[in-house]
Amino acid sequence: MPADSGKKLFVGPRFRRIRQQLGLSQTQIAEGLGISPSYVNLIERNQRPVTAQILLRLAETYDLDLRDLATADEDRFFAELNEVFSDPLFRQIDVPKQELRDLAELCPGVTHALQRLYAAYTEARQGETLAAAQMADRDVGTRYEANPVERVRELIEANRNYFPELEQAAENLRDELNVPAEGLYAALVARLREKHSIQTRIMPVDVMRETLRRFDRHRRQLLISELVDPPGRAFQLAFQLGLGECAQHLETIIGRAGPLDDAPRRLFRITLGNYFAAAVMMPYPAFLAAAEALNYDIHVLAQRFNAGFEQVCHRLTTLQRPNARGIPFFLLRVDNAGNVSKRFSSGTFPFSKFGGTCPLWNVHSTFDTPDRLLKQVIELPDGTRYFSIAQMVRRPVAPHPLPQPRFAIGLGCEIRHAARLTYAAGMDLEKTEGTPIGVNCRLCERENCAQRAEPPITRTLILDETTRRVSSFAFSNAREL
Repeated sequence: MPADSGKKLFVGPRFRRIRQQLGLSQTQIAEGLGISPSYVNLIERNQRPVTAQILLRLAETYDLDLRDLATADEDRFFAELNEVFSDPLFRQIDVPKQELRDLAELCPGVTHALQRLYAAYTEARQGETLAAAQMADRDVGTRYEANPVERVRELIEANRNYFPELEQAAENLRDELNVPAEGLYAALVARLREKHSIQTRIMPVDVMRETLRRFDRHRRQLLISELVDPPGRAFQLAFQLGLGECAQHLETIIGRAGPLDDAPRRLFRITLGNYFAAAVMMPYPAFLAAAEALNYDIHVLAQRFNAGFEQVCHRLTTLQRPNARGIPFFLLRVDNAGNVSKRFSSGTFPFSKFGGTCPLWNVHSTFDTPDRLLKQVIELPDGTRYFSIAQMVRRPVAPHPLPQPRFAIGLGCEIRHAARLTYAAGMDLEKTEGTPIGVNCRLCERENCAQRAEPPITRTLILDETTRRVSSFAFSNAREL
C-alpha cells in the first residue's frame, strides 16, 4: 500500500473484506480507526475515499500486512476470471485483462457468480450433471449446486482458511485438558467418556473393513480402525468432540455462508469439524511459536505435536490470525495420476479449478523418491516466483492385497517469505533460477514444453506433418479472439 498520506483511494470492497476477516462490525472498526461508522459505511460502498493514512492506521492497529490482504483475494479472483474467459466459449469476445482485474477488485461477488455458473456449465457440457440440470428445469423452485466440493472450497477461501471461533474453542479445550501432546489421546478418550458418555474402541480391520471411523449413536461408541495411526486416532476423537461441543459455532459459521443445499452444508460441517480437530492437536499460540522458532521444520513440528506430515502442512495454511500471522502458505495434495484431492491457499497461488497441475512442478516427482523431501523454486508465466517443498505421504495402510494409498503433499509460499524456512537455508533465492511452470496445460502459453499434454485453449493449434517439435503441440503466437 502507498505510504503517501495525501493520496486517496477507492477500495471499498477490499476494505470490507479486511473488516470481515477481522470479525469486526462497522462500529467496532470505526472506533479502532478513530472515524465515524457512517464514514466506514461510505468507504465500503465506494462513495468516499480512504486515505493511505487510514490504511496505515488499520495496519498498525490490527497488525495487518496490507500487501497480503489487499491483493491476495483480487489476484485469486482475477485468476478465476482469466481461466473462465480463456474458454473458447468466449472466443469472439475480446475482454481486456484490465477489465477482468477491475471486475475482480470491485465486484468479487460477481466473480464468484460467474465462476460457479461456468463450473455448472462445464459439468453439464461433460454430461456429468445432466440429470440434475433436467430436474432443475422441471422445478424452477429448486436451487442447483454444481459441485459441493468446489462450493466448500470457495467458502474456505472466502474465510482465508481461518475460523476464529473454532480456534478459541480448541484453545479452551486444550487449556482445560492441560496435557502434553503425548497425553492428548488418553485425555480425549476420558473427555468423551465422562462428558458425553461415549466409549472409544479400537476395532480390528476385519470388523471395520472399509471404515476408519464410525460413531454408533445407539450404543454411544466411537469405533476406530486399528489401521489408523496414533496421530489419526487423536484427530478422530477431537473431530467427534468438535461435533458435540462446538455445534453452535459450526452452525454460526455455516449460517454466515448463506443458503446452502444439503450436500455442501454437510461437507462444510465436516470440514469445519476437521479444522477444529487440527486446532486441538496443534493449538494456535503454541504451534505458531514453535513453527517460527523452528523455521517451519515440518518433521520436527510433527514430532513435537504428535501429528502427521500432512496434518502439520495443512495446519500451516491456517495461521492467519490478526496480530499473530504465520507465513501465508498454499497446499496441494495430489495422487500419482495427477488428481487433486485437496488444495488450500492463504496466499496468492492461482490454483486451477478446471484442470490439473503442471507436471514440471516437482510435487509429482515425490512418488519416485518416497523417502525424500524435495524443494524447488517455481515461476509462473507472469514472473511471480514461489518456493515449494514436496513429499510423498502414506495414508492408513490397507490390508493385503489392496494397493497402499499414496499421495504427494506440496507446500509453498511466495519467494519473499522463503528465507524464513529452514529448507531454504544456504540458498541464494534471488539468483536461484525458477522452474517455469504454468497453472495447467490448457491455460499455459509457454512454448516448446516437452511435458505439454494439450495445447492452450487461448491459441490456435498448428498442424504440420513436415515438422516434429519438442512439444507435441505447436500453436500460434497470437491470442485467438
